Amino acid sequence: MNDRTQQLLDRTFDFGVNILKFLRKLPDDHIYRIPKVQVGRSSISIGANYEEAQGAVSKRDFSNKIGISYKEARESLYWLRVLQKLYEEEKYQKEFEIFLKESQELKNIFAAIKKSSKES
Repeated sequence: MNDRTQQLLDRTFDFGVNILKFLRKLPDDHIYRIPKVQVGRSSISIGANYEEAQGAVSKRDFSNKIGISYKEARESLYWLRVLQKLYEEEKYQKEFEIFLKESQELKNIFAAIKKSSKES
């Protein structure tokens, strides 16, 4: 495994764990549980599917797992936007901005990996 792969594995792992830690800080309201659960699942799934891609049995399998990571990054971005609107308190906005930026970057990275894996 090369350094870039390991860095992305670490980055996706950290993203998922940091999202889960952040979600614990948000006030608990039964209406907001749905988006909190959704973003928790999708953010962790990005790294889990990238990890699975490392053990792919074929290029097609690899591309499929990368595609799932891409979709989960998109979904994370969506649910983070929903939560940002729900929790408009100033004290959460900086963290939301950091997570939104990271999910956008991860989405772009996985889109590029998927594109290059189809070309090779």
